[in-house]
Amino acid sequence: MAEPADYPPFQLGKPRFEQTSFYGRFRHFLDIIDPRTLFVTESRLKEAVQLLEDYKHGTLPPGVTNKEAIIHPDTNETIFMPFRMSGYIPFGTPIVVGLLLPNQTLASTVFWQWLNQSHNACVNYANRNATKPSPTSKFIQGYLGAVISAVSIAVGLNVLVQRANKFTPATRLLIQRFVPFPAVASANICNVVLMRHTELEEGIDVLDNNGNIVGSSRIAAKHALLETALTRVVLPMPILVLPPIIMSILEKTSLLRSRPRMILPVQSLVCLAAFGLALPLAISLFPQMSEIETARLEPEIAAATSSETVVYNKGL
Repeated sequence: MAEPADYPPFQLGKPRFEQTSFYGRFRHFLDIIDPRTLFVTESRLKEAVQLLEDYKHGTLPPGVTNKEAIIHPDTNETIFMPFRMSGYIPFGTPIVVGLLLPNQTLASTVFWQWLNQSHNACVNYANRNATKPSPTSKFIQGYLGAVISAVSIAVGLNVLVQRANKFTPATRLLIQRFVPFPAVASANICNVVLMRHTELEEGIDVLDNNGNIVGSSRIAAKHALLETALTRVVLPMPILVLPPIIMSILEKTSLLRSRPRMILPVQSLVCLAAFGLALPLAISLFPQMSEIETARLEPEIAAATSSETVVYNKGL
């Protein structure tokens, strides 16, 4: 595959764009979530894998790239299409549309919240860090915690809104459209804490400027979980907040008033646009390898290196 003119040179094992800037991370994740890679054939995938092998042996022809984010880097297994990062938007958008449907029943609220958390859990597991195998019980614990918290908050808020007599029907409908955001955001935080709570007890590896492991830091683990949790809160914000605002405006137009059947297709397009914008922006907030001053870590780690700063893997 030929390199576009504005692409920097390909280096095996390194991101194509500089990760110290927000723009570089944004461009990197645009590559990762590119839905065009969903249509790569098995033969084309094998060809790309062979090109990477050729590169390792110094026989790779110039002008090729490994843009397909299809194979798990740790297990070398092909990731199931709906759970690839490139499939997150096309397969996740219908779920977002379902979450934002107006006048939902108790059953539909439970179903869409369950489906959303199930999809998130599968994506997280398929793209997990597999260098250090984790027990399946951790993922099950995180999944159940996320589902229970999302369903509980969504149902609870809907019941409160329905019982609020001060609201007009139109106001009640508008408020109900915003219910999915606090439910999903809270569930995402719950998922992170339950699945990675052992990191707070055991710490995570921190590396010096030469890439050598200095030690295992609980302080770095707190920073990593905080950054990940913040990302998980920011991610659903544009997806679940912007569409209700936009749709409440569009539904008042004469076009949609006279053609109510167009509301669902229009809402789907609005959700798709919001999803496509929110995902790369949210996951670009923090670098994958975050930096922290050595002096802020445990004394034994600070004493083990002369580097003023160390880095750690934030995780997804």
